[in-house]
Formats: sequence, structure tokens, C-alpha cells
Amino acid sequence: MFRNREIQLLLLAMVAISIIAAAAAAFIAWSAAALVLFTAVLLIGCSLLFTRWRYQEIARLSQYLRKISTGTYSLDVRDNQEGELSILKNDIYKVTLMLSEQNSLVQQEKLRLSDVIADISHQLKTPLTSMLVMADLLSDSKLPEAKRTEFTRKLRLQLERIDWLVSSLLKLSKIDAGTAVFNKDLVRVKELLEKAIESILIPMDIKEQSIKVEGEEEISFIGDLKWSREALINILKNCVEHTPTGGSIWVSFAENALFTEIVIADNGPGIPKEDLPYIFKRFYKGKNAGDDSVGIGLAMAHSIISSQNGNIEVKSQEGKGTEFRIKFYKQIV
Repeated sequence: MFRNREIQLLLLAMVAISIIAAAAAAFIAWSAAALVLFTAVLLIGCSLLFTRWRYQEIARLSQYLRKISTGTYSLDVRDNQEGELSILKNDIYKVTLMLSEQNSLVQQEKLRLSDVIADISHQLKTPLTSMLVMADLLSDSKLPEAKRTEFTRKLRLQLERIDWLVSSLLKLSKIDAGTAVFNKDLVRVKELLEKAIESILIPMDIKEQSIKVEGEEEISFIGDLKWSREALINILKNCVEHTPTGGSIWVSFAENALFTEIVIADNGPGIPKEDLPYIFKRFYKGKNAGDDSVGIGLAMAHSIISSQNGNIEVKSQEGKGTEFRIKFYKQIV
């Protein structure tokens, strides 16, 4: 404490004032000078004791902060007294709670990232293994031309699958990081659906499926046409994949004072009850998922819709089809 220059100057000033006061009192009486000196010593002693106590409290706070820096957030430094030290203690405790919450979030994010990397590795491992096997077979000069053509086609399909997976993961990572730019334009629902349905016409034709769209021309919402189309394509693809040959898909849309709603339904086998809570979870594959399913399309659709002030719900019964309800809420000014 006495190595502190501020304390040295304060002590020097108090001693100087005490000596001057005692000297002045000596002109009155020696007893007065003694009383002044005695009083000055008591005041200086009290001041030093109080300063020492404050130093001890500050040292405790410093030790507390050092423990926090090592990741110990369970300590409680609060007190219910008045004064600037008590206020400082309470403020430090509030910061400790905030750091504890942030640390918990960071740990959760690390675990989530680890799970995502594991899932991505798992999804890439199967097609890469298949491609390596086919590449070895294609290197055989004695391979029949028909087999060579077949393996080349399968190799291309696997490459397309990896390309789609990587592209989808990049889009999802942009949304998760908050770097995806969502325009706020007037989106005509009918135009949006026409653009989305274009992407599924070929697989629907192969499976001889039909689609019916109902809704008024002027219905719209505020959002991003490109991203919304991406979300609807993934939902429609899911319906096409899970609707049998000759099946049907229905799309309707309406608008009210609160939101614009798009309903997409099919007459497929439906989603098992135990799978419903998880279908929008990334890399989740239900019981009825196809062998080529990655489990990322519906997760992307959910992220895109949620990022545009909307939500998506699903209702399904086994053997009676599935219904997706998408709501884009209107912005209230």
C-alpha cells in the first residue's frame, strides 16, 4: 500500500497539515498543540486503516477476476451494502453471469459444429467410396462398353449429388452466419410457384404425377423471390419423392390481414408420428426416407422461411398424405 505514489502524497500532505496546525496551536498553548497532534494522528491512522481495508477488498476483486479468466463462473461476489465498492461488485457479478452464458453458448456451438462436421463427413463418405470403386473399374481396359457407360452415368450422378450437397451446405452456412441477404420485395405467390414447379416437372412426369394450383393472381407477400423459390423447391421435391407413381400434389394459397399462407399437400404414405418433430432437423432421415435422401432440403426450407418473418408447419397421417403450411407474416408498421 505504501508503495503507491498516491498514498505517499496523501500521507505527506496530511502530516504536513498536522505539523502546521500543531505549530499554530502552540502559539495558543502547548496543550492545544498536543491535542491537535493527537487528533491528527488518530485521523491519519483511521484514514490509513480505511485505505488498507479498501486495498484488501480490491485485492479480493482482483483475485475473483483472475479466477473468472480461468473459466470459474460459479463464484458470487455480490453484497447488499451501499457504496461504490458494492456497486462495483454487483456490476462485476453481472458481467460474470454474462460471460458464463456466452461461454455456455460457445460450448454448445462447438458441439453443434462438431456434430455438423461429423454429419457432413458421413454424407460425403458414401458417394466418395462409390466413386472410388467405379473409378477403379473404369480404369480396367477390358471393361465392356455397356458397363463403362453405366459406371460413367453413375459416377456423374454421384458427382451431382456431392455438388448439390456442398451447394446446399454453403447456403445454410450463410443463413446460419447471418450473411445471407434477403431482399424485401413484393413477391407474387403465383409467379413464385410457377418458378418453383418448373424444377420438378421432369421427375413428376417420370412418376406420372399431377399437380393442381389454386389461388388468386394478386396474392403476394414481402420477401425474397430467389430464396423463397429455393425453399418451395425443396418442399415440392419432398412431396414428389414421397408420392407414389400416379399420385397427386395440391398447392393452394390465400391471404388475410395477418399473413400470406401457402399450403402444399400430397397423397403419399405420410410421415410416421415419431418422425414429425424432427423432419426440419438437419441431416435427419425418417423411416420413409429414400436411399438417396440427405436430410437437408426441409432443414434449408425451414431456415429460409424463418429468416423472412415466416414459419412452416407440417401435418401428416400415415397412409393419408402430408400437408405443409407456410405462413409469411405481414410487417406491422
